[in-house]
Amino acid sequence: MKGAGTAGRGTSRSAKSTKKIKWVRWILLGPILLVLLVQLYFFLQICWWVRFNPSMTSFMSAQLSAMRESNPKAALAHKWVPYAAISAKLKRAVIASEDANFAEHDGVDWVALEKAYARNNTRHRVVGGGSTITQQLAKNLFLTGSRSYLRKGQEMIIAFMLETVMSKERILEIYLNVVEFGRGVFGAEAAARHYFRVPAASLNAAQAARLAVMLPNPRFYDRHRDSNYLARRTGLIMNRMNSAELP
Repeated sequence: MKGAGTAGRGTSRSAKSTKKIKWVRWILLGPILLVLLVQLYFFLQICWWVRFNPSMTSFMSAQLSAMRESNPKAALAHKWVPYAAISAKLKRAVIASEDANFAEHDGVDWVALEKAYARNNTRHRVVGGGSTITQQLAKNLFLTGSRSYLRKGQEMIIAFMLETVMSKERILEIYLNVVEFGRGVFGAEAAARHYFRVPAASLNAAQAARLAVMLPNPRFYDRHRDSNYLARRTGLIMNRMNSAELP
């Protein structure tokens, strides 16, 4: 009987040890599986958007929520228009201002990223990310406006997904339709009507360049439309527009 009791206790300890190992395994593998599931969600959503237009992005949803804190009836100014209904001048201006190598890179401009990393190290904080149009679209679609290297890494992964399944033209079309141009103003069509009272297809070179220059800080420039920097930068982008390569 004594031997049987000893054997029973040994079996019990062995079962507890096995259960503990399983829990440790899940603790270690659980976060990895969760990350993989999130990436799969992003990829499937991107595949859907190859043919169907996104009606709302993470960035749009966040700004709408912020606006409704002070005005429960607030709404975004946003209207989707096809690629052909957006002025080629705006397309060239945005590429010239935001991502001169858009037609060539694979989603990430490594030279721009290296320069941004050097600037961040000099200032000991993340002040700029050297993001391409594709990376900016990745952030707008899925992420937040926070700045961190972790978010930048996720942004790059999504950018590679976008470039893998979408054409450059489709990436630019979605970007121009969802990017922020002012407080509650999203997309080229809403921006053209908000600032110039014309459709996006009718934007002239000066108007297109001005909208492109506003992109890094649209809410600020919406409130400070007579900024000297805005005027100078607009002239510079107008000179660069014709050399911008469209997809």
